[in-house]
Amino acid sequence: MNTPNLNVLTLVAAQDGALTPAIVAEVRAALNVGSAETAEPDWLAEGRACDIAYSAVDSTAAEDAARACLGEAPVDAHAQAQDGRRKKLLLADMDSTIVTSETLDELAAFAGLKDEIAAITARAMNGELDFEEALKERVGKLAGLSEETLAAAYADVELTPGAETLVRTMAADGARCVLISGGFNYFTSRVAARCGFHAEFSNDFIIEAGQLTGRVIEPILTKDIKLDTLIRERSSGGLAEHETLAMGDGANDLPMIQAAGLGIAFHGKPVVAAAAPARIDHGDLTTALYYQGYRRGEFAAP
Repeated sequence: MNTPNLNVLTLVAAQDGALTPAIVAEVRAALNVGSAETAEPDWLAEGRACDIAYSAVDSTAAEDAARACLGEAPVDAHAQAQDGRRKKLLLADMDSTIVTSETLDELAAFAGLKDEIAAITARAMNGELDFEEALKERVGKLAGLSEETLAAAYADVELTPGAETLVRTMAADGARCVLISGGFNYFTSRVAARCGFHAEFSNDFIIEAGQLTGRVIEPILTKDIKLDTLIRERSSGGLAEHETLAMGDGANDLPMIQAAGLGIAFHGKPVVAAAAPARIDHGDLTTALYYQGYRRGEFAAP
């Protein structure tokens, strides 16, 4: 297939062996029905991820055709231009993205308020509440909590599968990796070190006499600051927009996701998944590496 501006559709299964040659053949056939000309599949990881180069149809149509064909199969799909797939800047949200939980909700458990705080968090992450006001309300409910509970809450924090591999692989390939969160520095600093991020930005509790005061150091890191950080990091690195990747799950991540060259809703809330340029609905964070064309053999060991 000799096409100057070649596009590629990447298919990534949620687990090894779930992406079969038969599934790939069905997707290719669906693209061909849509007037695309497709190349033979290029397997990035046998049974897990592959690229299908195509031409003569736009990315939205290619993704729509692939998802219609896949139905409920646990396979993610993303279509894009072949050139410039590997990004030089990663901005990643922490809660429910790089880690499996909402760390503030976990901290609230030590005050017996997890369900109450989690309900507010869920509404804020789906864009139903103002993030800044919701954060102040949640932290206010934790006034008087011992500083020692931060360590206890952190002990239960788990990295999302693929998180460290994603960061260390991109870093080894020369990308700058930044953790940016509306959560709190006690957690982000430790998670960033575990994963190999180059920098981290987040909020800070005000602690006095060994207890949380229920207040936050301002300005609070909001969706606008996340977007501003993407723009600043991009500019300081001398990068073009298409060389950036931003990912997260909540409404406060959406502006940076939409402004990045590759913007991914990772198991995103409905409002985010609907508006993000790319989605990971089924797989782990290594899916973001496959979207960039990395082969499994290129992954850095965690």
